[in-house]
Amino acid sequence: MYDYFKGQLTAVSPTSATVECGGIGYFLHISLNTYTAIKEEKLVKLLAHLIVREDVQELYGFISEEERILFRQLISVSGVGASTGRMILSSLPADDLRSIIASGNSGALQKVKGIGAKTAQRIIIDLKDKVLKSGGDQVISAISHNTVRSEALSALLILGFGRPNAEKAIEQVLRQSPSASVEDVIKAALNML
Repeated sequence: MYDYFKGQLTAVSPTSATVECGGIGYFLHISLNTYTAIKEEKLVKLLAHLIVREDVQELYGFISEEERILFRQLISVSGVGASTGRMILSSLPADDLRSIIASGNSGALQKVKGIGAKTAQRIIIDLKDKVLKSGGDQVISAISHNTVRSEALSALLILGFGRPNAEKAIEQVLRQSPSASVEDVIKAALNML
C-alpha cells in the first residue's frame, strides 16, 4: 500500500522515526542501521513496509531497498516476526547478514536475541538461495557523549531487554570504549545480551 515516505524528519530514535509528509506525521519502526543513516538528516526518504494485523497496523521504514528486501525475506520465514526481523537488521549489517546466511553460519544468527538454533536453521534454509542472488552496501557513522548511554538504554529497552541487564551491558561497553558511538554501544551490548 505504501512504497515510501519522503519529508521532514521530525523525530528520530535508534528504533523509530517520524516523517512529516503533507502535514501528517508517520511513525515508522526502523533498524539501527537506518537510524545511523538518517539521524543527522532534516529531509529523508524512507522506503516502507506496512504490517496489518487484526489489532494493529505498523509501518516499518528502511533507508535502502536492500534493507527492505532483507526484512521482507526475514519475515517470510516461519517463526520470524517483524520485531525479530528488525532486531536481526539492527544487530547485523546487511552485508554481514547476507554472508552469514549464504555461508550457513547458524551460530552467528543465534547470537541475535530471540533467535534459537531451529529458527537460525530455518532462516538459512529458506533464504540461502534468495540471498545469493542479491548484494548491497551499508553506511555507518558516529555520535558521542553522555546521551550515548541514555539513547542506547532506550533502544535496548524498546527492543525488549530488561533494564538491569541492558544497563550492565552498556556500562561494560562504555568502560572498554568510552568514546563509542550509540550504534557501536548498542551493537556491542546486543552481542553481550
